[in-house]
Amino acid sequence: MQTSMRLLGRRRFLPIFTTQFLGAFNDNLFKTSMVLFATYQVYSDPKVETQFNALATGLFILPFFLLSALSGQLADTRDKAGIVRIVKTAEIGIMVAGGAGLLLPSIPLMLAAVLAMGVHSTFFGPIKYAILPQHLEPDEVLGGTGLVEAGTYISILAGTILAGFISPKEATMIVLGVALLGWFAGRQVPPAPPLHEEHTFDWHIVRASVRLVNATMHIPRLFLAICAISFFWTIGAVLIIEFPPLVKNVLTSDQQVASLFLAVFSVGVAIGSVAINRLLKGQVSARYAPGSVIAMAGFILLLYAVARSWIGDHPGQLYDIHEFVRHPSALVLLIALLGVAVTGGMFVVPLYAFLTTTVDKDQTARTVAANNIVNSGAMVVGSLLAFTLSALGVLAVDQLLMVTGMCFVSAWLAWKLHLACD
Repeated sequence: MQTSMRLLGRRRFLPIFTTQFLGAFNDNLFKTSMVLFATYQVYSDPKVETQFNALATGLFILPFFLLSALSGQLADTRDKAGIVRIVKTAEIGIMVAGGAGLLLPSIPLMLAAVLAMGVHSTFFGPIKYAILPQHLEPDEVLGGTGLVEAGTYISILAGTILAGFISPKEATMIVLGVALLGWFAGRQVPPAPPLHEEHTFDWHIVRASVRLVNATMHIPRLFLAICAISFFWTIGAVLIIEFPPLVKNVLTSDQQVASLFLAVFSVGVAIGSVAINRLLKGQVSARYAPGSVIAMAGFILLLYAVARSWIGDHPGQLYDIHEFVRHPSALVLLIALLGVAVTGGMFVVPLYAFLTTTVDKDQTARTVAANNIVNSGAMVVGSLLAFTLSALGVLAVDQLLMVTGMCFVSAWLAWKLHLACD
């Protein structure tokens, strides 16, 4: 841990870490503000609330599915630091549009900003991982990856908590200010030129995507790692979709509690991300991944049981955050939620390290891009499944059982990866 933290004092790591941190904060402050606004002030139907959250999630993910091949090629054939500067400049314009959507208010404008944020993140995503092996020593990559993941979830925590306590006007001012800070941090990232110049560039989105996935998935270790990560993020997408309507309609609590719910989930993943680096002591290994995701399934079942037995003291009214924490079942519920998140973080971080260390350094951005394509396709399926189940009348709390089953699929894939690599 001490070795990893020393990276924060190095220019080869701190600017990209800060840029990612600020970008994730902005994304989640805006998205959470939008979702809470729609859930608590626009809609009053649990089905519609879940469907709106699924739509917003799907719009954010769609660019990853369509544009990841293009973003991976750019990251491998252009200076990664130069691309960072371009996407952080674009973020300022995106937040102007998103802030306007919050102020008017305009649901279409907010959803358009979410889609644009997905494009922004698609082009930044491969860089934040591919640049690490280029700037860090081999024994620093796992620690650097863990810090990026932990920092990302801490920033998600901050943005998520803040969204529950501020007005749309305040949210607009903050996202614009943070976008400007991110633009400045991005300009401090050291040059990361392409390692080879002979790459050809394919602008055909569909053909490039198919070729990229085919070129990556035939490697057994990468195939297993990408499939396991995809199932993990499908689980994460469904959980994030279900949390706000679950809190409002099952736990009968207000938007500050919904913000707390998302925040506990975020800080738990951050804890798990750093803890697994400590356990593995810098070694890239999947030996703890199967047990971690099985434990995650157990905590999800506990979350389901507590939510199912939840009884409100004053029907027709929503708990505020003080009343919620005094509820007899609140502590067990929060422990279950934290357990889901910690074990999830322990599961996914070593798998990302596999992506960046299994292939040559000049192929890491494309490998991450291929992973993003498969991940986003799986997450879109998860969003559509949540949308469809809600339309059929399946409650958010009951959809947790589906998520539990998906954990065991991830555990099986992680076990095969462990046998293949360790």
